[in-house]
Amino acid sequence: MDATATIRYEGRIAIIDLAGRVTLSDGLGVMRDAIRQEIQSGYKFILLNLAEVSYIDSAGLGEMASAYIAVTNVGGKLKLVNAQQKVHAMLQVTKLYMLLAAYSNEPEAIASFGIK
Repeated sequence: MDATATIRYEGRIAIIDLAGRVTLSDGLGVMRDAIRQEIQSGYKFILLNLAEVSYIDSAGLGEMASAYIAVTNVGGKLKLVNAQQKVHAMLQVTKLYMLLAAYSNEPEAIASFGIK
């Protein structure tokens, strides 16, 4: 399945719904471009919805870490929601959860930004 990114908004929060595989050979550019687009559009609060991401490799995890830095550098926050079991396991093994806050449901994730 080709990776896709659909963007929707909840107030000042850009929610990027990712789907497919986020790997070096597929999906990495889709995620990177979506996040860059939102930063350039002035959105500093970004929520990556991983509900439809079936797999992520080390390159995808590295891109998430890079995105975290890019968003933080503009004074924003990048958070994750709805990580599937395989993705959750990769985030645990690599300890990226220490860097990226992750939530199991969208209302909780949106509230965690503390903005209206």
